[in-house]
Amino acid sequence: MASRLDTTFAALRQSGRKAFVAYICAGDPTLEETLDHVRTLVACGVDVIELGLPFSDPLADGIVNQMAAGRALAAGADMHGVMRLIRRIREETEVPLVLFTYLNPVYAYGFEKFHVDAAEAGADGVLLLDLPPDEAGLNAELEHGERLQRICLIAPTTPPDRIHTLARAAQGFIYYISREGVTGAQTTLATNIASQVQVIKASGTTVPVCVGFGISTPEQAREVAVSADGVVVGSAIVKIIQTYGGTASAQAELAAFVKPLVEAVKSV
Repeated sequence: MASRLDTTFAALRQSGRKAFVAYICAGDPTLEETLDHVRTLVACGVDVIELGLPFSDPLADGIVNQMAAGRALAAGADMHGVMRLIRRIREETEVPLVLFTYLNPVYAYGFEKFHVDAAEAGADGVLLLDLPPDEAGLNAELEHGERLQRICLIAPTTPPDRIHTLARAAQGFIYYISREGVTGAQTTLATNIASQVQVIKASGTTVPVCVGFGISTPEQAREVAVSADGVVVGSAIVKIIQTYGGTASAQAELAAFVKPLVEAVKSV
């Protein structure tokens, strides 16, 4: 049976459209409001949602996403609460869900148990930022977890031979990080995105390549969508939630920000 990720990207490819992937932090400002955020994102036409699992030491994240994780933790969000949230999301929508996390909270929960519970709740993939695929293969305990597709990261500094290895083993989609450093909106795009996407595709992979890190405007999203299979926007969306979360206008403001981004990607 094809996964929701595979089905979604296949449908997009067949229709000649690009994917819009949105990142939000689960539990920011509360788990209840995160469900509202998901409803809004789906209504705006978002194709895939990355749910960040709140963690106390998100070293790959910039200040905006760090603060989001802090707010979620302060509000009591934990792994069990996120699992319940995923089940509630699945009662309403089949939008693909990728869990964006670090190894520590997954390991503390139980590596195999996490994959089983998340898949049964309705998650489709996991992006473990600090667990390289080849490192997982060196530890039998970390080889389990077949029930979630493992999303891999490729960076501008990834050597060609490693790009080939990662791309050939990729599942769901490849997340190409367009610049070095941590997450966060940028005023300009990296200049070599198109050429790097071509390098990844030339490796022989058939898995879609989505580009993220720093994209925050419809113009940037449209430019990236020309060469990539999908566009990922995270920190800029989280910033809207930071500003308006918990207010009566939160969902209207979120929709007003996200819809032009989605339309820009779909216009390519």
